[in-house]
Amino acid sequence: MPTLNWIGKEAVVKHHKEVPFRLLEPVPELSCPSHPPGEGSGERESGNLIVQGDNLHALKALLPRYAGQVKCIYIDPPYNTGNEGWVYNDNVNSPEIRRWLGEVVGKEGETLDRHDRWLCMMYPRLVLLKQFLRDDGSIWISMDESEIAHLRCLMDEIFGRQRFVACNAWQKRYSRENRGAIGDVHEYVMVYAMNPERFQATRHRVPIDDKQAAVYKNPNNDPKGRWQSISMTAQGYRPNQMYEIVGPKGKNHRPPEGRCWSTIESEFLKLKGDDRIYFGKDGNGVPRIIRYLSDVEGFVPWTWWPHEEVGHTDEAKKEIQSLFGTQTAFDTPKPIRLIQRILQIATDKDSLILDSFAGSGTAGHAVIKQNAKDGGNRRFILVEIDEGIAQKVTAERVKRVVTGYTNAKGNAIEGLGGGFQFCRLSAEPLFTADGQIRADVTFAQLAEFVWFAETGTGHAGTGDSPFLGVHEGRGIYLLYNGILKDKSIAGGNVLTGPVFDLLPKFTGPKVIYAAANRMGGRAAREGVMFKQTPYALEV
Repeated sequence: MPTLNWIGKEAVVKHHKEVPFRLLEPVPELSCPSHPPGEGSGERESGNLIVQGDNLHALKALLPRYAGQVKCIYIDPPYNTGNEGWVYNDNVNSPEIRRWLGEVVGKEGETLDRHDRWLCMMYPRLVLLKQFLRDDGSIWISMDESEIAHLRCLMDEIFGRQRFVACNAWQKRYSRENRGAIGDVHEYVMVYAMNPERFQATRHRVPIDDKQAAVYKNPNNDPKGRWQSISMTAQGYRPNQMYEIVGPKGKNHRPPEGRCWSTIESEFLKLKGDDRIYFGKDGNGVPRIIRYLSDVEGFVPWTWWPHEEVGHTDEAKKEIQSLFGTQTAFDTPKPIRLIQRILQIATDKDSLILDSFAGSGTAGHAVIKQNAKDGGNRRFILVEIDEGIAQKVTAERVKRVVTGYTNAKGNAIEGLGGGFQFCRLSAEPLFTADGQIRADVTFAQLAEFVWFAETGTGHAGTGDSPFLGVHEGRGIYLLYNGILKDKSIAGGNVLTGPVFDLLPKFTGPKVIYAAANRMGGRAAREGVMFKQTPYALEV
């Protein structure tokens, strides 16, 4: 398969492995406790998360908890248009990115072409994002002409060409654009799925809207409700679908040239017996199938996304103005309806959604709004690198949507409910430079890392037992920091015989992480694979 090459590629292809694991540090004063819709603070956790920090480090920090658990990823990365004026540095020239390029790529990073910089920035982040997706998960990426060709090559290389689903065209403008040689009125939403066949079988149809439902009438007071007639012919020639049909007034009907009936004769007779065939007002019309509004589950998604259905850029700016009283809070937001369309197609009511280029927080807003619409319990993870944007725009927007706010017109908008925890990345990595673990790491935090290191999946346990769970037939244990309530060196941190007797029992093969193994031959007899923790024991 052809691959894309650029200056700096060799330095970043495996860079994700060098990124240290960091911890997430909650910031209570910037968090928003869970609220029932329109009510005061609740006690339950929403499961929503907003993380401020470099998304490369944030993704690495999130992996031990969320690897393999995300149903839908949506990202809106910098388009790399060369625009210096945008606070988010759309030309990938921000101080943070330039500093990172200097550290990872070296001196070449100082003079790279902007496309080289963009590719260097995107590659390790896409590699990490892939690890978050479930087997039935999908990733949706907004992009314009600036990097769409490079993005397709990157995705083919990282995700695999066979996982490509579609490249949707979103009509971002509703009025003509006359500034260029040819007016620019669309952007793209590229889609890859971990298992395209499974995605096709499980993705949802696009819900029918009021305008589409308006064509369904009930002129004859049919007790089954509103209906419309649809064509009963299909393109092509199939011998068993070329039969003659006799109408109620005796008129004979055959398919027009180059077409056949859309059903075999037995199916037609069944529809006719159920009064589902329409021959026009006078009974002499070409036969058509009656479809009731109540039977319509929605439409199969297609690659043309018009602004009437999913919004446009002006709508997105007005949404920002309604929330903040100004359109300048964030320059290039996406409309809520665009992200809702993705959620409607790609998620279930209990899905986890990840956006690692959160910006104005539209993805979080859309998740909350879609939950309010269909009674779902979707959760989101948003990551934003810019501290000011993360606090004053991303988190503030979601907080106002949750708790309610007064819009730019002075109208009180009721909160939709929900909440989120705001976190920053720890300044120091999980492990020190000489491989020792930080003294302030809790058992639950280390358990997430150990589980991920052993299984490659996120840990969903409670972190209150040395028995972390079973993966592929093996029981996985962690002895650390007095989890068995004994903080002596010979106690619940070391795999001695007495300690082993206290462990929750699992009859299959065992993998036990501990500071030292003092079981000797018994470990082998008991079917234990011992792995010494790569850090000094702190109790």
